[in-house]
Amino acid sequence: MKHIFLIWVIVALLFTGQFELYAQWFSPVKARHAMVVSADSLASAVGLEMIKKGGNAVDASVAVAFTLAVTYPNAGNIGGGGFMFIRTPNNKVFALDYRETAPLKASRDMYLNAEGEVIPDASLIGYKACGVPGTVYGMWQAHKRFGKLKWKELLEPAVRLAENGFRINALQAAMFKHHAPKMLRFPETARIFYPNGQPLKEGDLLIQKDLAETLKRIQKYGLQDFYRGQTAQKIAADMQGNGGLITLEDLQKYRAVWRKPVKIDYKGYTVYSMSLPSSGGILMAEILNTLSFFNPAVLGHNSARYIQLLTEIERQAYHDRAVYLGDPDFVSAPVARLTSRAYADSIRCHLSLLHAGKSKIDSIGQIKEGSQTTHFSVYDASGWAVSNTYTLNGIYGSGVVIKGTGILMNNEMDDFSIKPGQPNQFGLIGNEANAIAPQKRMLSSMSPSIVLHNDSLFMVVGSPGGSTIITSVVQTILNAIEFKMNIRRAIEAPRFHHQWLPDLITLEQFGFNVDTINNLKNLGYRLKFVDQLGFVQGIMLKQQTIYGWGDPRGTGIALGF
Repeated sequence: MKHIFLIWVIVALLFTGQFELYAQWFSPVKARHAMVVSADSLASAVGLEMIKKGGNAVDASVAVAFTLAVTYPNAGNIGGGGFMFIRTPNNKVFALDYRETAPLKASRDMYLNAEGEVIPDASLIGYKACGVPGTVYGMWQAHKRFGKLKWKELLEPAVRLAENGFRINALQAAMFKHHAPKMLRFPETARIFYPNGQPLKEGDLLIQKDLAETLKRIQKYGLQDFYRGQTAQKIAADMQGNGGLITLEDLQKYRAVWRKPVKIDYKGYTVYSMSLPSSGGILMAEILNTLSFFNPAVLGHNSARYIQLLTEIERQAYHDRAVYLGDPDFVSAPVARLTSRAYADSIRCHLSLLHAGKSKIDSIGQIKEGSQTTHFSVYDASGWAVSNTYTLNGIYGSGVVIKGTGILMNNEMDDFSIKPGQPNQFGLIGNEANAIAPQKRMLSSMSPSIVLHNDSLFMVVGSPGGSTIITSVVQTILNAIEFKMNIRRAIEAPRFHHQWLPDLITLEQFGFNVDTINNLKNLGYRLKFVDQLGFVQGIMLKQQTIYGWGDPRGTGIALGF
């Protein structure tokens, strides 16, 4: 009856000339001059404000990143790190790695006890779980090379929001409540987010005076304050007093690095994504290169055969991630071979498509990767585009707020291989290439991406989601290219995931019909159902119109003008 009623509503709208209004309900946000898509409405508004002031997408992105550190503390940060992809108006692309590094005092077996077993939560909670943060350095580098507005202007909205406060929403309130056991361990964290020992509730005003003062120092002195000045000294002192490893020397030695992007040619489109220490671009190359030998559109979107094909390709790609990949400054990975069409053809030749393939366990260790990351996409009419993904790793990172700074610190050390054969929350496998070493960057799945078509910008896209980032981004791109979806439909379409181990397909709970599920089971696949996979923020350009959409799986919002 509901479907019949909906049909009559559409017919009525057609005859009353209101169908255009109906269509708008199912359309992405449209703009002519600029678009900012992030996980938070305040941050998206700040980014748009910077462009209206005459800034470019890089200026807007820096402002968004600092604002999210205030308004989206579960993942937005200055105490973490990430990756930024920049496309210039003359079609050049630049990849900035501001991933965290292991402290100088870090060692390979630092999270194992005398019996060689993993110490519970040691790499997840507390001061010893923190890597050396890279966000401030990354934002400074991006602005120094490509920004137009003054650095001070970009931080002003974040300072204002930290100093005067903002009202928290229902989701934030629920997260504060859920993660209270971790956060209440640390007095400084509890003082800010749990006044009187109780979590903030929906509508409460969150004021962060210490963070405002830290942002003011960064606003005035730039990266010098965070890595050498007063803020650096506060971080080092609090670490020393609480068993942490980060020292003033660690902060002084930190550098963000410009990397060569991974370039993928796919059926007339060019996909650019992040290179090591992110595995995103390499795995996307393996998946898309192999898929280019097939015609997914003929199989049908999210049909059992389409899911099987992608699953078997992903099985090999995630196996290769585990065996070969790590920080390129420490290990030599066969990137050229893994991203070649010849290698993709060899994968194609060995695909099992009559029944489910099987994942074989090699003698290698685990990679852990947190899911609490956030992504934002920005475009301005002059042709600048930014795709940025950054993280604290786990939700609220390590739970530690550095005394007197308001800075929530990451727990990124958990992304290293802690011990061979040790299971982790995502089941990801890794080897010595991702073992802990001083000043080493931990392997990541973050995949900020930019897609061109006929040398013109087509998509700006990325997602959080730990090990599921890569598959979420790939499927969104395929939805647009192969299945001709607009950016909203491409983002909202149901997603699935396979990562070699555990050997099962994870599917979103309500996105797949019974026949598809039964067909997958008949092929021999084990299935797992979850509420959601990924949280994509994307932009698409078509016929000089900018389209944006924030994933409804979270609080994403697209704003344009």
